[in-house]
Amino acid sequence: MPHLLSPIADSGSLRLALLYAVVFVEIGIAMPFMPVWLNALGLDAVVIGLLVALPIATRIVATAPLLSLIDRGVGARTLLLAGSLVLALTYAAMPVGAALGWPLLALVIVLNAVAGAPLVPSIDYLTLAAVRRDPRLDYARIRMSGSIAFLAANLGGGFLLGAMGESLAVPLLLTGLAVIASLVVHASRGIEGAATVAATASGRVRLPRKLWFAIVAAAAIQSSHAAIYAFGSIHWTTHGIATAWVGTLWAIGVGAEIVLFALIGNTPARWRTPFRLLSLGAVAALVRAVGMWLLGDQLLPVMALQCLHGATFGATQLGAMAAVSAFAPDGARGRAQGSLSAVNALASASATLMSGAAYRLGGPLAFALMAPLALAGLGLVVAAAREAEPRPFGTGAAETL
Repeated sequence: MPHLLSPIADSGSLRLALLYAVVFVEIGIAMPFMPVWLNALGLDAVVIGLLVALPIATRIVATAPLLSLIDRGVGARTLLLAGSLVLALTYAAMPVGAALGWPLLALVIVLNAVAGAPLVPSIDYLTLAAVRRDPRLDYARIRMSGSIAFLAANLGGGFLLGAMGESLAVPLLLTGLAVIASLVVHASRGIEGAATVAATASGRVRLPRKLWFAIVAAAAIQSSHAAIYAFGSIHWTTHGIATAWVGTLWAIGVGAEIVLFALIGNTPARWRTPFRLLSLGAVAALVRAVGMWLLGDQLLPVMALQCLHGATFGATQLGAMAAVSAFAPDGARGRAQGSLSAVNALASASATLMSGAAYRLGGPLAFALMAPLALAGLGLVVAAAREAEPRPFGTGAAETL
């Protein structure tokens, strides 16, 4: 049964959910449609590849240092507000940068990526802190709003792009969405009250080894999505799956993720420990990679395999958040959150490069090479589990982290 929250708890969860929603709407427009806008500018394919890769490289470098500011007393909400405002300015500046030449556009894109790097990890930080403070709150159901917003942006963005024109719609939409996000963050003044942790005065606090194992395990599992993210649509259409089905296949994956976030809180508490969630993600990712290798050119099997996204992404995400919340020491929680995001970005970028080389050698090989990543993640989960026996992740007074 759904958990009944007090008005205060319910208000807090709604505000956090709204933060996820406004940020993930931006991501849901930028991720699929920014390359479309760059192409509409008439840029060379090599330049487009460089400009698309720049934000990934920037997040690898910038995320952990920015999130570490939280441990030095900078509020997570302050990072959110500053990042959203700079995002609005840089999205608005992109057409000007493009008109003056792609090197200037590249600089604007790097600044944009720096501004965006701390947004999702900062909301995760605030949400995990709220869950630790009030066990009636449910991280999965709060985070679900981000997945719903992302899916809605994917669907609505395509319609708006067609109605407004590629060269106008993308920067205009993203600028407006970033302004809206800034206003929502500004209005969420009370959300950080109990979440901010004072910086320690005794020097740099180390992250425990069990947490590093969990972080790298989650990154390995998440990076096993690289081949599907980069080449899934190409592979499906190349083998005769109708283009109209491609959007449906992606929607199935996000829908499965939403279902898992909605229902996981009703499962037995023993199923929701960090390492069991990560293990579920790893096993599902292994099955999905092998399935795509063998059956990725057939519609019905691919539909079934896309349903595994609820576990490959959703369970892995929940397991990683549970590990950060359970194992990160006070005074280093911001750095832990930033380290998770940075390692994820590095692993995913590396896996994407590997899958690109493999896909040129033979399409199915790219998917097969994702299986060892999932297997490595499972091995790291086993190593992490030997370090500690964590408490369950979820809701209920007896299930606090």
